[in-house]
Amino acid sequence: MSDLNTMREQMKSGAGFIAALDQSGGSTPKALSLYGVEPEDYSGEAEMFRAMHDMRARIILSGDFTSDKVIGAILFERTMNDTINGKPVAELLWHDRGVVPFLKIDKGLEDQTDGVQLMKPMPGLEALLQEARGKGIFGTKERSVVHEADAQGIAAIVAQQFEVGATVTAAGLVPILEPEVNIHSETKAEAEDMLEAAIAAHLDALPDGVDVMLKLTLPDQPGLYDELAQHPRVLRVVALSGGYSTDDASARLAQNKHMIASFSRALTEGLNVGMSDAEFDAALGSNIDKIYRASV
Repeated sequence: MSDLNTMREQMKSGAGFIAALDQSGGSTPKALSLYGVEPEDYSGEAEMFRAMHDMRARIILSGDFTSDKVIGAILFERTMNDTINGKPVAELLWHDRGVVPFLKIDKGLEDQTDGVQLMKPMPGLEALLQEARGKGIFGTKERSVVHEADAQGIAAIVAQQFEVGATVTAAGLVPILEPEVNIHSETKAEAEDMLEAAIAAHLDALPDGVDVMLKLTLPDQPGLYDELAQHPRVLRVVALSGGYSTDDASARLAQNKHMIASFSRALTEGLNVGMSDAEFDAALGSNIDKIYRASV
């Protein structure tokens, strides 16, 4: 069985969760600060991204970060182009840890219109996808955000996600479509109902042989996305933590038996640059175990 087929099978039915290690420019300072690395500890963007890479490398090389519980990992473009212990990151993830590598491809968000934030244009996307495929990346992730239950906005956000997804599948990769719903939205439950219906309609229109994954905010109504998860065109539905604490996100996830986790902040909660390796591994291992148990 080829690597791609093995990866696909792991994404479709593997027990575990997807680690989101794709913090980019805007979210990097906050992620570093939570890790105990403050802006005064680095000078300029290059040093900031190096500190972030060191944190990611420490996570990936930790003893519990293997396919026993972590079946996939989403990378930032800089991480895909970097190395850990002299080995390309995607290659190390798959061949050394058994973890399927994905690439974050969106370039950030437009200003809010009709209650949503669409993705900014992605110049050079086709070239990036070919580069990613050549480096062993299995799929992509692209994020936009729903803030209000606005029918026009939600229709637009889902249409854009599937349009980008079509470009990704044409390049031979599997897209994770991520129309996040803001957990602080006053119309969150209503927005989620509208989002589920819009996604279902687009899935029904996909041709045979075109598969996608979905990354969705943990819904207010448990089981809301069960039918999407069982759609023949969907490999997996994964959940984002969206700002919920690890405990809260894990509790909500446990109520949605057809979703697995794809957490970022909840995965790194409590980790600190000053920890010894033993302390770091214990804290990360505890988070991994908690998220794994909620996912299975």
